[in-house]
Amino acid sequence: MTLKTIALCGATLMLAGGVQAAELSRKPFGKLPSGEAVEALTLTNGAGVSATVITYGATLQSLIAPGRDGEKADIALGFADAAGYASNNSYFGASVGRFANRIGKGRFSLDGKTYQLALNNDGVAALHGGVKGFDKVVWKVLETKAGPVASVTFGYVSPDGEEGYPGTLTVTATYALDEQNQLTITYGATTDKPTIVNLTNHALFNMAGEGAPEGAMGNVLTIPADGYTPVDSELIPTGAVSPVAGTAFDFRKPTVVGDRIRDARDPQLVIGRGYDHNYVLNGPSGGAPRLAARLSDPKSGRTLEILSTEPGLQFYAGNFMNGLMVGKSGKMYRQGDGIALEPQHFPDAPNKPQFASTRLDPGQTYRNTMVFRLSVDR
Repeated sequence: MTLKTIALCGATLMLAGGVQAAELSRKPFGKLPSGEAVEALTLTNGAGVSATVITYGATLQSLIAPGRDGEKADIALGFADAAGYASNNSYFGASVGRFANRIGKGRFSLDGKTYQLALNNDGVAALHGGVKGFDKVVWKVLETKAGPVASVTFGYVSPDGEEGYPGTLTVTATYALDEQNQLTITYGATTDKPTIVNLTNHALFNMAGEGAPEGAMGNVLTIPADGYTPVDSELIPTGAVSPVAGTAFDFRKPTVVGDRIRDARDPQLVIGRGYDHNYVLNGPSGGAPRLAARLSDPKSGRTLEILSTEPGLQFYAGNFMNGLMVGKSGKMYRQGDGIALEPQHFPDAPNKPQFASTRLDPGQTYRNTMVFRLSVDR
């Protein structure tokens, strides 16, 4: 029996010396309205941490983490089957692209040519890749592995002109879980003509557990960023970088998310209905992943550290959830029930030359690596 066959059967592998290795299992996850089948692949380690990823949108559907008392909880918002994802434009856990976040007026120029994208965000901006972005397609399973690190790699080929973007883009998304309770997500992409790329994962977390009656506003957040990018009335960055010091946007020290979120004295909070802003992370980007955020639940001790190679982090506090979506635990998702912390390049970067470039040329490889490191505060 091959290693791959063992992994797909969901068996636990034993390494030399009797050390338990991470395992991988695979099962159906329902069908889309088109009849296309969706699969779920679950990575599990010896500490009881598990991550379930579905082929629709290369989406993180579940992330199980133990708390201080050993009680496990699913900390990622999501739905119970493929139909739930297809009927909700939520982006929960999805791999979003070609361009994560917003492009103002849905327009950008490249080598003297202007491209117009769909205005799928209140008619004023292009959002998360368009009407049918990467979150709304079924990705292929390219490779699975078990052993010291269990992983699955998905692939998708976006044809030239899809959603208005130039170039055929070949994309991969790899989820890997190790025995140190780290889930690493790596996005890669290549193109056959100049284009723009900005991929990220749009997981929404609640360290108290998804569907917890108290919501996520009691989670404690740290973001090591001295600045953020303020936005205009259409939630497009103005191009400036403002210091967080002395404002409701200062999370350099651990701060309860809900403490200042309704402070109407800050016009940026009024515009975003709360936090929906890009942070300029401290330290150089493009190298080894460095700390981008830390989120914890004081009651259970569950803690998530996010490490990133990217220059920015979008912090979104679930401001637009309205109770009309029913999650996998049968609970309604309301405003403030989940927190997104999305490592990425800056929103509207193609129209802001002062921001780091999102251009990708033939012969280059785009890469975005993020690490979700789970632990327990004692």
